[in-house]
Amino acid sequence: MPSSALQGKVVLITGGTGSFGTAFIRTVLEEHEPAAIRIYSRDELKQSELSQRFNDSRLRFLIGDVRDAGRLRLATRGVDVIVHAAALKQVPACEYNPFEAVQTNVIGAENVVAAAIENEVPKTLNVSTDKAVNPVNLYGATKLCAEKIVTQGNAYAADSGACFSAVRYGNVVGSRGSVLPLFKRQAADGEVTVTDEVMTRFWITLEQAVQFVIESLERMEGGEIFIPKIPSMRLSDLVDAIAPGIPRRIIGIRPGEKVHEVLITSDESRHARRFDGYFAVYPSFAFWRDEDYSGGEELSPGFRYASDNNDEWLDADQIRALAGGIAVTAPGA
Repeated sequence: MPSSALQGKVVLITGGTGSFGTAFIRTVLEEHEPAAIRIYSRDELKQSELSQRFNDSRLRFLIGDVRDAGRLRLATRGVDVIVHAAALKQVPACEYNPFEAVQTNVIGAENVVAAAIENEVPKTLNVSTDKAVNPVNLYGATKLCAEKIVTQGNAYAADSGACFSAVRYGNVVGSRGSVLPLFKRQAADGEVTVTDEVMTRFWITLEQAVQFVIESLERMEGGEIFIPKIPSMRLSDLVDAIAPGIPRRIIGIRPGEKVHEVLITSDESRHARRFDGYFAVYPSFAFWRDEDYSGGEELSPGFRYASDNNDEWLDADQIRALAGGIAVTAPGA
């Protein structure tokens, strides 16, 4: 059934040519009857390829960078919904180019908020990551800033009608940079490199991530960070499932990496609630609201939602099912 948040609406997605953006566009076109989707990104080649792939008159391709506030103001005129997915995401690249990471991930988020307020866009949803929680690398730190900038954008919106929230989830199976294609290539070469066998990660499919974003657009009131309940996976189980019997070499945790990922800290849990299938973390300072957020179940004192204390784990069969559809590509392809 079409989403009322998207049906008949003009939707703009930043970073629309990435893995998430492509899946989001496909789902919205097929299931939610938008008036138009504006794809805002820097890569003209990928935009051309998307145009040929979908061949849909409802698509609008806008060349632009989220660093360019003026271009964003033009791009968001007449828009009903913004999904902000543009970011520099590679941890080593962000560490080596810190000013660039801040310009795109932090200043870019500020520009999206400013454009949405100026053009009174009713709903803006920021796509965040588990790396933003207790960040240990610059990428995570910039995404934490982006979360704060977007959710607190409601304080700047005043009576403009603009509303801002975020989603935060774990590793997306098979997205660009995912470990699955790497492990498959290495298995074919006869050796798999493992950072730490006790490492755990949250896992979500691209389709589940898209669906969660759409559901969050429906339920957002402004200021929330929505977090899906998703399973965890042990790195050692992943290797056992997709490369059984293949020799493995332990190489140690890489710089800027965690052993376990966290989606809700114990401090955040004091102002978070549990719902059916998801959590909502509410802002500590909701300056723009006179009333409290309602609904959901309070979390127990000290609650922490982390990949190592999850109550849902993927078994070998489920891991193999997830890995089965992931293509192996040559490095750099």
